[in-house]
Amino acid sequence: VQILLKLWRNGFSLDDGELRSYSDPTNAQFLESVKRGEIPVELQRIVHGGQVNLDMEDHQEQEYVKPRLRFKAFSGEGQKLGSLTPEIVSTPSSPEEEEKSILNAPVLIDDSMPATKIQIRLADGSRLIQRFNQTHRIKDIRDFIIQSRPAFATTDFVLVTTFPNKELTDESLTLQEADILNTVILQQLK
Repeated sequence: VQILLKLWRNGFSLDDGELRSYSDPTNAQFLESVKRGEIPVELQRIVHGGQVNLDMEDHQEQEYVKPRLRFKAFSGEGQKLGSLTPEIVSTPSSPEEEEKSILNAPVLIDDSMPATKIQIRLADGSRLIQRFNQTHRIKDIRDFIIQSRPAFATTDFVLVTTFPNKELTDESLTLQEADILNTVILQQLK
């Protein structure tokens, strides 16, 4: 990890961050560690035992000036064009998002039976996460989609596994029989 320590007349900053006062005991301890050639505890937590390269700039004759924010290019992810199904990149959902979809769920779960979670990537780009019993049928997933998103009630769609892609045509199969426990299912419009 590369870190830039700038020393100012009234404090110091790390990587164009906020000014840290010399008088603060935590900051004084940080600088003492640097003077002794040790990695400060704060940085040890960031690098998790890795190597730290600490560069220093002396600006002690100047007052701290907050740096202007630099332009940062888009660093998100996108979808490939021309593919029938989007490439699935697993992104951890927030517990609140999972809880919300489970609370709004019209699926009745028997807690005495084995259960599974199914993530459904809808054709509109959104996703649903729902708990099902392993004995629920593929038809129950279709019904759950329609109840959660009524706009799909009049739309003709199929359910497909992600890898290898396989259309789930026999909707009378249980989730266990279809071998789709704890998986991602794609909704594709016909």
